[in-house]
Amino acid sequence: MSDPRIEKLADVLINYSLEIKPGEQLELWCSILSQELALAAYAEALKSGANVLLRPFFPEDREVFLKLAGDAQLDFLPPIEKSIAETFDASLAIGGIHNTRSLTGVDPKRQARYRKTMAPWFKITEERVLRKEYRWCYTEYPTQAIAQEADMSLADYFEFYYAAGKLNDADPVASWRAEGQRQQQLVDWLAGRQQVVLKGSDIDMSFSVKDRKFIVCDGKVNFPDGEIFTGPVENSVNGWVRFKYPAIFGGREVTDVELWFENGRVVKEKASKNGEFLTTTLNTDDGSRYLGEWGIGTNYEITRFTKHMLFDEKLGGTIHLAVGASLYETGGRNDSGLHWDMLCDMAESEVHIDGELFYRNGRPVLWS
Repeated sequence: MSDPRIEKLADVLINYSLEIKPGEQLELWCSILSQELALAAYAEALKSGANVLLRPFFPEDREVFLKLAGDAQLDFLPPIEKSIAETFDASLAIGGIHNTRSLTGVDPKRQARYRKTMAPWFKITEERVLRKEYRWCYTEYPTQAIAQEADMSLADYFEFYYAAGKLNDADPVASWRAEGQRQQQLVDWLAGRQQVVLKGSDIDMSFSVKDRKFIVCDGKVNFPDGEIFTGPVENSVNGWVRFKYPAIFGGREVTDVELWFENGRVVKEKASKNGEFLTTTLNTDDGSRYLGEWGIGTNYEITRFTKHMLFDEKLGGTIHLAVGASLYETGGRNDSGLHWDMLCDMAESEVHIDGELFYRNGRPVLWS
């Protein structure tokens, strides 16, 4: 018997997150493992009057492509991808995987090359989002693989998933709107501020956010959600950070990552595991050693680290820093085919902004 929260989630994704209207073109990009949620979302989108392009994919197809494609194929951006990015109104992506390490055997240089190929697609969508011409949302359907990564049974992971998305609430949409209002308190306080100083057991950094915008994340683009973020001024980042949580990217787990920044650029990196992969990925392109994002997790219903960044970057008591592409809505200007979020524990840390205490030991002081 289907869990009724699946239908509730489909309704939230189509009618709240994406606000689908009659006649709009919606791309529904979904793993075959997400069939239950994908079909519920498909039905909800059709009831909402959308013209839906259903695009199921196999969890293994990226591994096959990256291992077997020739250079010309790695450099090829299919016209259909460009056309969808340029003309569709919205996209819903529902992930679902068999194996979280399926790309471990793929040469990281090939992965970096393909990311460079896809960078123009990413730029088109970002610019259209900025002009409010395009909306997108991403969620990940629970599978045995991601449950195992999180050290949970699949049943427990589903419960974690629903709680993180406020699907146990009588009115999840009202709950997400309330979360947006709480985040807006922080964003209002941050408006017009300039200099950020972060100090703690795992971080000693400073950077500028002058003329940058902080973004509220209340279930519209990611689901579940719960963060605020901005793009630091590109050449302003200086200092050191250690990521106690593993940094996972491209099918590889990189542990004990430390980064040193000078005038915005990563000038030194270190890791106890997969350090060569870290260096290769940071060398993706000219922008990949610069910081594109600073985010603050605000979802305290996400109660544990799961090795899945959709959830982990929202984890209350943490911040995340992304090397690579800025998100243009923040005013960030860093272009890159890379956007790699890394998670920093802030349990023993303080953040001062323009000399005022903003955050202490895992919580904004406004919420203390």
